[in-house]
Amino acid sequence: MSRKRIIAGNWKLNKTASETRRFLLTLRNKIAGMDALPEILICPPSVALETAIDAARESGIAIGAQNAYWESTGAFTGEVSTEMLESLGVSHVLIGHSERRALFGESDENVNRKLLKVLSGTLTPIACVGEMLEDREAGRTEEVVVGQVKSALMGVAHEHARRIVLAYEPVWAIGTGLTATPGQANVVHGLIRRSVGAIFDGAVADELRILYGGSAKPDNAAGLMAESDVDGLLVGGASLDADSFAEIIRAAA
Repeated sequence: MSRKRIIAGNWKLNKTASETRRFLLTLRNKIAGMDALPEILICPPSVALETAIDAARESGIAIGAQNAYWESTGAFTGEVSTEMLESLGVSHVLIGHSERRALFGESDENVNRKLLKVLSGTLTPIACVGEMLEDREAGRTEEVVVGQVKSALMGVAHEHARRIVLAYEPVWAIGTGLTATPGQANVVHGLIRRSVGAIFDGAVADELRILYGGSAKPDNAAGLMAESDVDGLLVGGASLDADSFAEIIRAAA
């Protein structure tokens, strides 16, 4: 079946509000006139979300958050709720990014709690899974990735499953200059799709969009997206430059 591609930029801890505005105004100009655009998503730091939403208005560019908490209110210093994000006009949120897992100790249970909270509202979650280099070298890719998928989706109602986007991040290919080959990426995306089919059903699995998120760049974007189970890209460093991000969008258009 035909699944609409998504090109998502995760800015991580980069760009002020004013830099965010300049980037989005530049990107709007670069993609104007492109045919058959994919869904385009930018995830800036939380302090720039409101500026980003304003700068992206009526452009077709969606704005997402990089994280959210599983409680709505309370004594949780530094956290942001899904209700707060929804009130700004945010449409998507990343859940369980590899850096959240590795640097901030997010467990599979935390990821699941966040995903269930996101699904209780209106945001579209992009839940991230992926193996470390030692897992791949030990032949544990399937065990780790499918295990993370099952943990993340625990307790998800069937009617909410179609809202979920998954992102495969081979952790060994993030910020290292290494990239999974298109074939390697597609094999794992296929594992993910089959595991979702086993949890829900084939229809949900067929509709599921799975993004690749390991050092995606203009020079490998087209090759990755030519694969049958790769439905878009979660772009890190290459999303910080409007020229390179526009090239990636063009490759998906």
